Amino acid sequence: MGGTLLLDTSVYLDVLQGRTPEVVDALLTYRLCHHSAVCLAELSHVFGRLDPAQPRTKPVLKVVADTIDDIPAHRLHAPDATAWGRAGMLAGLLFRLSHLPKGQGHERRFLNDALIFHQAGLLGATVLTGNVGDFDYLSQLVPSVGVIFYRSAPGLHP
Repeated sequence: MGGTLLLDTSVYLDVLQGRTPEVVDALLTYRLCHHSAVCLAELSHVFGRLDPAQPRTKPVLKVVADTIDDIPAHRLHAPDATAWGRAGMLAGLLFRLSHLPKGQGHERRFLNDALIFHQAGLLGATVLTGNVGDFDYLSQLVPSVGVIFYRSAPGLHP
């Protein structure tokens, strides 16, 4: 049922929060899914960011750790130096064309998205993402990389 997917970080977050539409759940079930080390870094960020003194932190970290542990090592891909360079150029172009203000984190966000996008192209995979804004721009700049967009809804699943 279709080609391989490379998951964007938004997919993991939406799955964990029960906000994926049924069609996305079906794609995740029946398609071969690859994973980016970029997403792994974005997910792992919570281990340093969340306050251990808060009672909700421990269960959140357990769920994220279990999610990361479930990623098969042979389907986890790290960008190489060439991918970093090309993604940097693409992210810079996207930032310049977006006319967003400097110094507010947009450039880093674009770099991570451009890395995931470029990795999908190298793998011959399609990006699956709920991040319509950034990946729509990326797909317009490089239309040869496939992207499947979806919109999440709060509390979609019980």
